[in-house]
Parts: sequence; C-alpha cells; structure tokens
Amino acid sequence: MASPALVLKNISKSYYGIPVLRGVNLEVRRGEIHGLVGENGAGKSTLMNILFGMPVIHETGGFEGTIILGGEAVRPESPSEAMTHGIGMVHQEFMLLPGFTITENIKLNRERTKPSPFSRALRPLMHSHTQSLELLDMPLMSTESKRALERIGMSLDESLPIAGLPVGHMQFVEIAREVDKENARIIVFDEPTAVLTEQEANELLSAARALADQGIAVLFISHRLDEILSVSDRITVLRDGAVVSVLERSEATVEKIAELMIGRALAGRSISDRGAVENTNTVLSIQDLGVGMPGEEVHGVDLEIREGEILGIGGLAGQGKLGIANGVMGLFPAQGRVVLNGVEIPLESPRAALVNGLAFVSEDRRGVGLLLDQSVERNISSTAVQIQGRFLKGSGSLAWFDKAAARDHALRMIKEFDIRCRGPEQTVRRLSGGNQQKVCLARAFTLNPKLLFVSEPTRGIDVGAKDLVLNLLTTMNREQGTTVVLTSSELSELRRVCDRIAIVSGGKVVGVLPPDAPDVELGLLMAGAASVGDLA
Repeated sequence: MASPALVLKNISKSYYGIPVLRGVNLEVRRGEIHGLVGENGAGKSTLMNILFGMPVIHETGGFEGTIILGGEAVRPESPSEAMTHGIGMVHQEFMLLPGFTITENIKLNRERTKPSPFSRALRPLMHSHTQSLELLDMPLMSTESKRALERIGMSLDESLPIAGLPVGHMQFVEIAREVDKENARIIVFDEPTAVLTEQEANELLSAARALADQGIAVLFISHRLDEILSVSDRITVLRDGAVVSVLERSEATVEKIAELMIGRALAGRSISDRGAVENTNTVLSIQDLGVGMPGEEVHGVDLEIREGEILGIGGLAGQGKLGIANGVMGLFPAQGRVVLNGVEIPLESPRAALVNGLAFVSEDRRGVGLLLDQSVERNISSTAVQIQGRFLKGSGSLAWFDKAAARDHALRMIKEFDIRCRGPEQTVRRLSGGNQQKVCLARAFTLNPKLLFVSEPTRGIDVGAKDLVLNLLTTMNREQGTTVVLTSSELSELRRVCDRIAIVSGGKVVGVLPPDAPDVELGLLMAGAASVGDLA
C-alpha cells in the first residue's frame, strides 16, 4: 500500500458559531486518485479552503485539527505557503491571464531568468539584489512548459496566447501549471470538468490518471458521480460537514454514493411513468428555425410541442440543442416561424416571448439567469414586475414596488422550491449552485407560463439538488399543466422525466424517440445517422 501524501485529522471549522466541518478525517495516498463528493453545503469548499490556506479561514477564527503532508505537520496560512508545501489546485473557474502565452501562464511567479549585462556589472555592488535586473530565460521556460504539458498527455504549442484557446485547453494549462511546480505532492481538482464537453472531460480524466501514475496524489472533487466512479481509487463521502463513508471503487455504485450524500434514496422515476401524453394538441409549433448562437447554430429546425408534455432535447455539444430555446426566446439572431396557441411570436424579442406566455431558464444561470447582487426576493419577482406589472401598487408611471407582496410570494416560493437560504433578503451570489438554480425556476414559475424552456437545469449542481430540481419540473408539469421543453446533455436525465426526446445533430432535429428507446437508436441519431447502415 502506498504511503499517504496527505492526512487530515479531526478537521473542524465553525463560522460564527455554526459548525461547517465536524471532525473530518481524510487520507490521500501517493499515486492515488481520491474522489471527494458531497452535496452543496456538505463542507467540501471549506475543507479545501483550509488545505489551501485561504484568508477566509484565518479571518474567521482558524480551524481545529491537523494537516500532515508527506509525514510532516503543516498549517498553511496563505495560498502561497500552501504551494511551497507542494499543494496545487485546479479550479473550476480559470485563474489564467488571457493576454499572456501558455508558457507565461504556466511559469507565472516562477519565471526563469538569466544574467544581463547590467546584472553582471552590478553584482559585486548589489550582491543578491541583481535578480530584478536579469532577463527572462524564455527558451528555458518554453522547454519546461512543454515538458509539463507532455506529462499530462497534451501537445499544445506553448507559445500560443491563452485568449482564443478552447475551454478544454485552458483547463489543461491550469493543470500543467501545477505539474510544473518542482515539489508538487498533491493536486486538488475542484470541479474541473464542469464547463468541458464530454470528450474534453474524458481527456482530463486521462490526464489525472497520468499524474497519479507518476506518483502524484490527486484529490478529485466532482458532482458528476459517473466521473468519480470511473476515475477514483477510493471515494470519501461528506454529508453535513462529516465523513459518512470511505468507499473502495470496487464497492461503490452511483446509487450508493448518491444515497450516502443525501441521506436518503433518490426519488427515482420509472420510464414507464412517462410516455406520450394523452393530449396531442400542439401548443408550440417551430417551423424552419435558424439561430445564430455561436457554437450552437440552428439550421432549419421543425418541431411540434404537445400541450402538457415534457419534451426533451438532446444531442452532442455544439450541435445546436442549446440554440433552439435561445433562439425562440430572442436572445440570439433568428429567423423562421414560432407559433404559440395560434399566435405567432416575433423572433429576436425576449419581451415578446415573455408577454405571450413563454418563459426560459437559461443554461448560463450566473451570466444570464440571475441578478447576482440582488436579493432572492428581487430575483424571484423581477421579471413578473417588468412583464406582467405584478407586485406593484398604484398604476402607470406612479406605480411603486409592493415589497410586502413580493416578500410574501418569495417566502412561499422558498418553501415550495426548498431554496436553502438565510431568508428572502439574502444576496443570490452567496447561494450554492443548486439553490441559485431553484431561484431561477421560482422566477420562471412566478410568470405562470404556458410553456417553459429549461436548458441544462442540473449542470454544476450536486446529486441531491439535481433530484429536487427534476422533481420540481415534473411536479409543476403534472399539477399545473405547464408544458416543459427540457434541454440536457444528460441522457439519463431526459429518460427519467421526458415524454419524448428530440435529438439534434448538425443544427437540425434528426429524430424524436420515446424515453425507453434503445441506447443504440439514440446514439445513432446523435452521431447524425438514421440507421446502423448510415455509419458503415
């Protein structure tokens, strides 16, 4: 058995008297990929903040317990100190300088230099202070950067600027920067695949395995349990700030991990519960839709959506599945014809779409879906105020915001949607990803829409929150009769809740199948083939 690279003993932390971590014990061995999972709020981020010496820990009273790194007790007081101990971290949000090259980003704050004529001449006078007069040794830095990239299986041109690189390549530059550190002992991957395509994610998992094979310990944090299961040697499960289980890969399943995380069995939904809805009336007709959404262009989509159904839209990344909802809702240039209950909806006008009874929960909740610096109650009520004139007193230009009515409604939605917050006045930015998504849904359902588009509703949120979000959608669909169009990269998600699944490839709908269709049929459509023969 490999010796431990990192041991955390009895780690506890409270914020203002509220326990966040309670006696956490964790061991990561050299050459091991150790998965760390837990719901949002389970304590993962706080644990990583402690390990990386983040200021928020020391500014709020520090922590209890012991960190042992390579057999030596350490207590990092800052990220720079953590790095000197050989701790590296690959964040979900990139920490790169777009205007710098790959080499310059990898070597940032660890630049290689060589003497200049000035430093040589002044060395006798300035002794050790001549380094600031030295020149950057770009050939050496390029060589070392290339070597770091090769260690993780990437053959990028290290002289390229960061700006313009694909997202996946940026993530590999982050990893290479950590690998390049001479004393790297353990690298923490914090949700590294959240913004990657499936292919890029697979490449990243291979890179993590390559690092482990070189003797580096890897602590891998992800909400994607299938990823955790495929890449981890062992898995630690956190719940409510405590370790509830440490599993060997051989004894772990997605269902077992999920149940340990949330403390209950998932509210599964049999495919047989879904199927073609009895009502075959068309509520929304999309005809020859084209959308100029960069990376998700749509080319001549025809689609009929039935009243009261949950229609799934699936497909590979970049094939146009996200473009349909964004085009119908007027967020990108579009042409074609969209008819809701016999009324044609003008394209390229978000207001027209909302006024006519459509609503949208965007895949980009932080960039488009939320007013991050506004309260929960303001986010829930804002669109209804602007579009429907709700939560207002008075009339016309003399109307003013009815805070009491908005507060009552927000409290009701917080309870109904299980939004875990300190109250309706809490800033949305401070909520977890799952609770931010529930705020987006609450705002959409506040509009009482005839039809709701929801794109990637569970992206970047934990398994417990995923379960709640999907159950909210199906409950609203059944109890309020809201027609839902659900766009997702997760085929299992579509199978679970949808009546029909439309597959998009090459910017077109290439087929519509029932949720219990064989995997091979769905896979062939995603690949752009209508039959096995088409792939020959």
